[in-house]
Amino acid sequence: MGRPTKYTAKLADDICTRIANGENLRRICADEGYPARSSVMSWLASSNKTYAGFREQYARAMSLRADYWADEIIEIADDGTNDWVPRKRAGGASDAVLNHEHVTRSRLRVDTRKWLMARMEPKKYGDRVQNELSGTLGVQKIERTIVDPHAADPDG
Repeated sequence: MGRPTKYTAKLADDICTRIANGENLRRICADEGYPARSSVMSWLASSNKTYAGFREQYARAMSLRADYWADEIIEIADDGTNDWVPRKRAGGASDAVLNHEHVTRSRLRVDTRKWLMARMEPKKYGDRVQNELSGTLGVQKIERTIVDPHAADPDG
């Protein structure tokens, strides 16, 4: 049986629910019973009124996915499982050593989500830009400071 290409409200709901729960469209469309990614993209690009509700639903799902990833970032950062691995020393003694590969992979997972969230929802998860004007009469100097809301507060 081929992939469904006909739009249905149930299919749209399923796709948007899965997106809101952190999945990406490529993975969803790879599953049996779902349309090809190109079909979904054509629904989104179409000016046909049939798909207007889907476009709005999809946009909400994408926003909710950013919130899902925010929760997921906390879980990844708090999960110390596999950060340390046992090591046997000569003579039978054992100790634990840092698993750099796992820690680096966790950092990459967090950073990737933060980067995507900042682009998907810049008002909510992006860097705040603060402009400040100063200078003397007739000359204006513009300073631009980017404030990272995710950085630790240096004042404690």
